[in-house]
Amino acid sequence: MNAFEPQGQDSLKRRWQERRQQLGGAITPPSSHLIRNTNGASLHSFPGLLDDDLVSTMVPPVTVVLEGRSICQRISLQKHASYQSLAKALRQMFVDGSDVGAVNDKDLDLSNAVPGHVIAYEDMEKDLLLAGDLNWKDFVRVAKRIRILPAKGNSRRGRRDA
Repeated sequence: MNAFEPQGQDSLKRRWQERRQQLGGAITPPSSHLIRNTNGASLHSFPGLLDDDLVSTMVPPVTVVLEGRSICQRISLQKHASYQSLAKALRQMFVDGSDVGAVNDKDLDLSNAVPGHVIAYEDMEKDLLLAGDLNWKDFVRVAKRIRILPAKGNSRRGRRDA
């Protein structure tokens, strides 16, 4: 294995070579898997070797931090298929068991997963962004930490009354 080659890439290459040997030489994908790149050149896509599969095998669990609590939890985003699934898992982690049934699963989303809190995430550059703004697959790729922050009312209104 080349020291500069990612570990997953070596595994993929080995599997490809084994598959090639099993079929007795060159493998040509069917024309339905033909893709054109930006230069118009033909590229082949091979069934079973999807970019999403490679990403999901290499995405580590992310830390979930509930502001105000000293203990963090970890969650594997690739085990969830959508934001709704993530919202359900966060609700089970941080909301009392007696309150879990208060919101129907169909109505559950990131805005009401943890009542009184906003779900945000840190990306690779440690920027804090609102969860739900990206499509799910992009979110899984870029999220490095999930932060659950208290939702605050308009702080200016409180200052005027004081």
